Amino acid sequence: MDEPLKSRRRFSRILSPLNILTMTATTDPVAAAVGIPMEIENRYAAAASKKDTAASAAAANKTNASVLYSPELLQVYYSRLFPFDLLHTWLSYNSKDLFMRREFSMTIEPKAGEEVYMRYQSFSTQEALANMVLQRRPTKMDIGGIYTHPPKDKNTLQKSVFLPVQRELVFDIDLTDYDAIRKCGCTGASICKTCWTFMSMAVEVLDASLKQDFAFKHVAWFYSGRRGVHAWVCDETARELTDDGRSAVAHYLQVDLATDKNKDVHLPSPLHPMLTRAFNILEPYFISNVIPASGHGLLATPDNWNSFLQTLPATASEVREKLEARWNKSKDTSSPDEKWIELKTHLQSFCKASAKAGANKSQKSMTSLERTRLENWKYESVFLHTYPRLDINVSTHRNHLLKSPFCVHPKTGRVCVPFSAERVTDFDPFVVPTLGQLMAELDESSSSDDKMVSNDSENFSNNSSKAATMDWQKTSLKTYFERFEKEFLKPLCKSLQTKRRDEAEQVAAMTGDF
Repeated sequence: MDEPLKSRRRFSRILSPLNILTMTATTDPVAAAVGIPMEIENRYAAAASKKDTAASAAAANKTNASVLYSPELLQVYYSRLFPFDLLHTWLSYNSKDLFMRREFSMTIEPKAGEEVYMRYQSFSTQEALANMVLQRRPTKMDIGGIYTHPPKDKNTLQKSVFLPVQRELVFDIDLTDYDAIRKCGCTGASICKTCWTFMSMAVEVLDASLKQDFAFKHVAWFYSGRRGVHAWVCDETARELTDDGRSAVAHYLQVDLATDKNKDVHLPSPLHPMLTRAFNILEPYFISNVIPASGHGLLATPDNWNSFLQTLPATASEVREKLEARWNKSKDTSSPDEKWIELKTHLQSFCKASAKAGANKSQKSMTSLERTRLENWKYESVFLHTYPRLDINVSTHRNHLLKSPFCVHPKTGRVCVPFSAERVTDFDPFVVPTLGQLMAELDESSSSDDKMVSNDSENFSNNSSKAATMDWQKTSLKTYFERFEKEFLKPLCKSLQTKRRDEAEQVAAMTGDF
């Protein structure tokens, strides 16, 4: 290991977030670290000689926690908390060659307000990646596909031989795509607990379809750090899909929702089993989160329910008029969920009556297309207000990049943490730690810091991944990272080992070399 890298790692272990906040800013974070030893010496000398140090540190911690994001805090995060070992283990898939041919991109700020975008970066080892990140301190890092050659060699190769050959099947869901149906007061980048439920709906529907319809087993979910979620499907069959194959999967999962130009949602008849399953998942959300006043109020006020009744097909005008008259009476006290049940019951009765002999003239004139439209209306209404809204372009191309998990969103300061699809309703984006909070948590482990500083300098020569593991376990990242390792990474590695063993046994059986 080269001495500069070793020195940086040593300083990264003893670098205090409190000191980072008081250091003079420089354009080179590594150069800024040169002044650290005197800061540390003064800090711990003061701790030994002054009785009010604890109170001062506590006050500083409060300041730290209130600072969501800064370049200096980001440097500490990369040097002490970023899980390079987890990321490398995952993306290498037990193959050094695959990791070497993986594309990374970075957005860096050499100067405040000046962004430089670096694409087609690649690294031979975990240490090389960590070294670059610590040196460049990217404000954003994206992960792309695996190419025929290391992406860093792109400019030395002909376009015909530099091609993407693998990439996880990824999905990006963003709350800005729900603005047309968000009635909680949020638009654009703003979110609240009410509209965040749309992400829970999306995760449940997509996770079920990916695992049940395509038999994918290794699906990792991540919070984007601001207003959305990302899915990474990591099975080998998913990684090896062609662009056409990815497009087929993505369009299978997509529902043709209404747009400004086309107000209708058109579903197939009979309804596909995937859509039936999705409806069974989504209707309870629709009842609990979309129609009540505590949600988006679709059936909570006269204006809203009258507008909703107007979406009934023209053939059901009789049902619309009857319910308008009933719900708009001052004596009506039915709740939104009771209104939804009543509406479905009236539609069902209307459809049955129209199919019987002796039905009135308007019912007799109903065509098969109109009948299908009427029967599908409840599904279309629920899907319009709940079904996942996918950014298809993210999923269909192997050369598309997606934000790296474990990074920090510069607008919120929150970490892009993993979460479990099975416990998605328990995930709260508003408690995901920010950089300031993490720095405060690190400072709270001052006794460990004191012991670290008093240890022999050889203790600081441990590799960065072990150091980071020690540090993130002291913070609120511990739960997120350990669950990711236990529930996703270990099963993935086990399946890779099993596959390698089976292949070896198959070769041995064919060659007789047992």
